[in-house]
Amino acid sequence: MTQPPPPGYPPQQPPAGQQPDNYLVWSILATLFCCLPLGIVAIVKSTQVSGLCAQGQYGEAQAAADSAKKFVKWSVIAGVAVYVVVIIINVIAAMTATQNTAMLAAMF
Repeated sequence: MTQPPPPGYPPQQPPAGQQPDNYLVWSILATLFCCLPLGIVAIVKSTQVSGLCAQGQYGEAQAAADSAKKFVKWSVIAGVAVYVVVIIINVIAAMTATQNTAMLAAMF
């Protein structure tokens, strides 16, 4: 574990010159529009990136960024899968309702 620099010394810069992308915007969008539980985990991981970078823990910051990206992807996949299933159920229900209506009309 890397110790932060003593007070009075400037913090070290990340090896690549900048902190990794934290995917916070994508995490919020995935939470709102796709899958709430996975999106919340993505937001938590995203918010850890800046703090870890500020502490000089660049490897951990990159790992948190990668984890946030993974949870955003899984949130989107889960959200799309749920939407597809709901659409299929609605189509089947509409077809069944149409058939029932046609059968009722034929009976009278």
